[in-house]
Amino acid sequence: MSRQELLSPEGLRVDGRRPNELRRISCRASVLSSSDGSSYYEQGNTKVLVAVYGPREPRQRAPTTTEQAQINVEFNVAPFSTSERRRRNKGDKRLLEIASFVRQTFEGAVQRSVYPRSQIDIYIHLLQNDGGTLEACINAATLALVDAGIAMVDYVCACTAGFVEDTPVLDLCGVEETSIETPDLTVAVLPRNGSIVLLQMESRLHVSKLDDVMDLAIEGCRHIHKKLDHAVLTAANDLAEKLSH
Repeated sequence: MSRQELLSPEGLRVDGRRPNELRRISCRASVLSSSDGSSYYEQGNTKVLVAVYGPREPRQRAPTTTEQAQINVEFNVAPFSTSERRRRNKGDKRLLEIASFVRQTFEGAVQRSVYPRSQIDIYIHLLQNDGGTLEACINAATLALVDAGIAMVDYVCACTAGFVEDTPVLDLCGVEETSIETPDLTVAVLPRNGSIVLLQMESRLHVSKLDDVMDLAIEGCRHIHKKLDHAVLTAANDLAEKLSH
């Protein structure tokens, strides 16, 4: 797809958004009764379900990690998540890569020293993919961890940004993300102090454009933080209402 097709003369993108607009976000906590924490997260047409179990006794005792909780992440993709009907096995390189990014991101955000000699398991299921998979997984995992009552230094909020025709664009959809002409990166931050906990780029981006793209992604993270916080408050209010009856 050409650059002209990705950005119209009127400045609109393929899905009708302005360059600095996020896709519609819908999220809920406490969607599964069998897990310690759970969440359902939609960003545009990308849909993710997360379940968190723990802290609990580790399956394998490792002397080097007894003073801090071990975080395990398993990422799975539904065969119907894209138009390409392909079943991925657990050893798929892309699945392991995303799981690794999520694990590394939360190892610095979860207060693991509070839970010695334990493990926290995060199971992520991608139900539908239309771009921004990593950001959606991180945001959904944040919501599920908070729902599980896991101690964290702050929310972790992630967002993508890229460049189309020398124009910085926020929150890339699937068409934009798969275009070889659209460099993009994913940024995850701790909103309260602005610390960057993840910076991951899929393609080459000129250094002169990096600041503009990062600033736009960080601004997107701030808006996502409000959505996640609202979902947590809604779940807390629902729980309080159930307990009052």
